[in-house]
Amino acid sequence: MSGIRFDSVSVAYDGNVVLDSLDLTVEPGEVMALLGPSGSGKTTALRAVAGFVRPASGRVFLGGQDVTGLPPYRRGIGMVVQQYALFPHMRVEENVAFGLKAQRAQRAQNAAKVAKTEIRTRVAEALEMTGMAAYARRYPRELSGGQQQRVAIARALAIRPGVLLLDEPLSALDARLRSGMLAELARLHRELPDVTILYVTHDQVEALTLADRIAVMDSARLQACGTPRELYRAPANEFTASFVGNANLLPVTVGSGGVVFGGGELKVDTEGAARGAKATLCVRPHLVGLGEGPNRLAGTVTEIQWRGSTHRLYVEVDGHRVIADLRELKDPPAHGDEVTLHFSPEDAVLLTAGVTHD
Repeated sequence: MSGIRFDSVSVAYDGNVVLDSLDLTVEPGEVMALLGPSGSGKTTALRAVAGFVRPASGRVFLGGQDVTGLPPYRRGIGMVVQQYALFPHMRVEENVAFGLKAQRAQRAQNAAKVAKTEIRTRVAEALEMTGMAAYARRYPRELSGGQQQRVAIARALAIRPGVLLLDEPLSALDARLRSGMLAELARLHRELPDVTILYVTHDQVEALTLADRIAVMDSARLQACGTPRELYRAPANEFTASFVGNANLLPVTVGSGGVVFGGGELKVDTEGAARGAKATLCVRPHLVGLGEGPNRLAGTVTEIQWRGSTHRLYVEVDGHRVIADLRELKDPPAHGDEVTLHFSPEDAVLLTAGVTHD
């Protein structure tokens, strides 16, 4: 089993820092998602593990070994990239065998016959595991996008890596295929519990669905790291709150028994916050109700969206937009209607780190 450790890893291109002093440990057998927008540094971090970029400073460890100076082929990792990178002139089984043949080429010639037998066995195992055994003789052009992705995963798994790197592997798939492949990746992880997975994505659903922990990246820096539940329920800062799930972020001032928003006071836990301090109140849309209740917010409906099982209301409250995700309403309000929203004190999180409002 191999874990991953970033020890103050920085990467720069032409003096431009694209990864800044990353300290992060991925435990053996863990699925860690690197989640963030384009340019956040997440793909650079993955490429540093793969050996495709050399850190300007810091070190990368795999299974306790410093691999910072090792070339990619000596790191024993499997990797699936965004566009799969299958060889169009090779059949599926040949694509899957490619990494194994490259490994075996480094062995002594007298082991070649044994290597060929082992290659056939591993290719068959990898194709069976990814549900592609029946397509072994096809060419990539004869496969759908989802099938090509399975082949790319089979190729990465065939070498039996201790670490599997996935770089936006579902971004080229449509919504239905993406949902199915998420389930397949979760199944594969259950079947391969010893494989450590580093999964790069900008899609919060993928991260929340697959990851044991999520590392949130922005502006080349690590913003927060924790389990999906921790980051969703108790985000460390505004960026994490907005990027891990939807969030209402309201500028408030800490009062004596709660916070002041607009012209009124809201009852929330303010433990540890200084009275008079500026802060941000985070309330998830599905925890906002319609009608009377604690912590009332009166405003005007600016938009309403029907989403099948739910209605999403956008309400302007004291010049700020508040979103409420409600179970499908039989008689929803209309655009311009005055409504009252509410939320429970225990459903709000007070953020004091990284506050940006005046």
